[in-house]
Amino acid sequence: MLPRDRRRNRHVTPRKLNMMNQITLNDLLAQETKRDPIAFSARLREQGAVLPFYGLGKERGWLVTQYDDVLTILKDPRFIKDPQKLTPSLQGEQAEADERAAVMSNLLKYRRDMLVTDPPDHTRLRGLVSKAFTPRMIEHLRPRIQQLADELLDAVQKQGQMDLIADFAFPLPITVISEMLGISGADRQQFRTWSQTLVTGVVGSEPTKVVAAMEAFVQYIKTLLAEKRAHPGTDLTSGLVQAEERGDRLSEAELISTIFLLIVAGHETTVNLLGNGMLALFEHPEQMRRLCTDPSLIPSAIEELLRYTAPVSMSSPRWASEDIPLHDQVIRKGEMVFVSLIGADTDPRQFSDPEVLDIARQENQHVAFGKGIHFCLGAPLARLEGQIAIGTLLRRLPRLRLACEPEQLTWTQSPILRGLTSLPVTF
Repeated sequence: MLPRDRRRNRHVTPRKLNMMNQITLNDLLAQETKRDPIAFSARLREQGAVLPFYGLGKERGWLVTQYDDVLTILKDPRFIKDPQKLTPSLQGEQAEADERAAVMSNLLKYRRDMLVTDPPDHTRLRGLVSKAFTPRMIEHLRPRIQQLADELLDAVQKQGQMDLIADFAFPLPITVISEMLGISGADRQQFRTWSQTLVTGVVGSEPTKVVAAMEAFVQYIKTLLAEKRAHPGTDLTSGLVQAEERGDRLSEAELISTIFLLIVAGHETTVNLLGNGMLALFEHPEQMRRLCTDPSLIPSAIEELLRYTAPVSMSSPRWASEDIPLHDQVIRKGEMVFVSLIGADTDPRQFSDPEVLDIARQENQHVAFGKGIHFCLGAPLARLEGQIAIGTLLRRLPRLRLACEPEQLTWTQSPILRGLTSLPVTF
């Protein structure tokens, strides 16, 4: 059991980087990096604002670590999300670089959604989905989300213990997004298996499993779409099918990819917010007590947990569409660029005492949901789920405690997402 007065050690130095001013995928995936991304990000900022990054294959990419630069790149249309716009020779070099790059290329061929497209396609695709994610529409989900949170805790209340990820943080958001999409509850655990394979697969040792998972996922969505065409309902999937049939320029590939994105993004990031957020509160018991005493702090607490715990630690890749100077570097046309969201959100130039968890923090213009045209469409839903889920946990389980030492926890192997594989608790 973690002592109540245990504090997270913010002075632990992450393992030494492989080379001065050069970051690799292994640096981002290291368990010590995942455990303490704030210390790791501080080390990166010390080494430079724009760092060479060798992630997939032999081609050099770039990692940007400072708040102002992150905002610039997220808003600059010269950094594009669709690598198909680059010359075939550049794409060929990247795709053939090694097995990891080949897997990435294989996955990208299935993707044609708003996350991997640029205007005007991005504008069109986002417009077709955005009506379901307005703050007003999401607020209508409040009673159902509260009901789900209570039902999940009812199921474990007598046990006195649970895995907070498997028993609560996962089933809540996957049920919400599945119901929005009109998907059967029996299939939701399969989504978790596919999703975990895909978000960690590029760094895994069995690329064939990654491609197989993607193909199975796509086939499932095709079957779902056929059912909605035959028997449409009031759900979001039916709405997208009907939009396609009205001639709203939604191709079959775009329809499949959009449903895929909504399923994966609709639960993975919220699972991480709930798991990472509760771990941070366990490690800062004075903040947890303050939140229990004053539940009106829940909204600001969720914003601070988004900033501090990095459910999405790094952006999905962008590519330079032309040579772009940045600080003392030139990002060449075709080079891949990642921005460190946790780096930006713990930049002392932007946040006072960024290494401190303060659930009442007032000035908190974090970039956990991104910025610019790719700002997370599901931000209102994630915020509401986080507020209800964490608020319900603290209200209903006042003796909630971590059931192991934090050092015993393991983190998923994704360079983009930061999440726990499990979080055992007692109450």
